[in-house]
Amino acid sequence: MRLLLVEDERDLADTLASGLRREGYAVDVAYDGLSALTRLAAADADLVILDRDLPMLSGDAVCKTMRELQHPARILMLTAAGSLEDRVAGLDLGADDYLPKPFAYVELLARLRALARRTPRSPGIVLEAAGVRVDTVRRLAERDGRPLHLTPKELGVLETLLAARGGFVSVDELLAEIWPDSDERGRNVVKTAVHTLRGKLGAPDAIASAPGHGYRIEVGS
Repeated sequence: MRLLLVEDERDLADTLASGLRREGYAVDVAYDGLSALTRLAAADADLVILDRDLPMLSGDAVCKTMRELQHPARILMLTAAGSLEDRVAGLDLGADDYLPKPFAYVELLARLRALARRTPRSPGIVLEAAGVRVDTVRRLAERDGRPLHLTPKELGVLETLLAARGGFVSVDELLAEIWPDSDERGRNVVKTAVHTLRGKLGAPDAIASAPGHGYRIEVGS
């Protein structure tokens, strides 16, 4: 999952970028609004963390320009002004979510995960990493050219992990994505599906796990 962090407080920006990279995000950083638009024009981004008070070009102007250009990235707007009027104004400009400063890092991560789930997937897309390939239209999966015979739930888990593009997907997120209306709400159902999926994928293990973070398929592995 590629993320652009736009924050003029350099210490904060660099600290956040380091933490987000450890979470599995591919992070680019811009320290002003004009640089943010330049970076967005040069490279794709799935998520944008956008400070509202920026030099050169305000966060409001960046957000408005992105929406006028129909840029598909989800926008999480940050601001030291946390009044209801400020939040409404930011959302009206086209932001997808709003987080007042100061904020807890764990809340930032949770909001990013929620936005990532809402990021639309292109129709007909083929997801691929670590030799694993999923055709999301034909609902076919393979690894290194070997067909994989997966159940719908296993295919859903695999597709969700690949769509995260190297980012971690938590057990709760997999439950919400793959078992949204099912009575199978126990966390063990996810662990069982991942265990079976690992067996079908074969060696080397393509799915990494970390306590408290969940699972991921590392891009480029």
